[in-house]
Amino acid sequence: MSEDPLATDLKRLEEIVQALEGDEIDLDRALALFEEGVRYLKTAKDRLSEAEARVERVLEDADGVLKLTSFDA
Repeated sequence: MSEDPLATDLKRLEEIVQALEGDEIDLDRALALFEEGVRYLKTAKDRLSEAEARVERVLEDADGVLKLTSFDA
């Protein structure tokens, strides 16, 4: 079974953060990693938004009334 794409993105983001926190990174490499990290962050955010929308659709009852529960709670 392959790893979840969101988990893969988050793992790569963690690797990028660790590299950026290192002492032996030059500016060009840091900028490239930062740009890569922003792309992974956007992708992860989009996946989470899609998942949230799917959950909201599932929570609709038979009458079409949406029963929303905050994900922040």
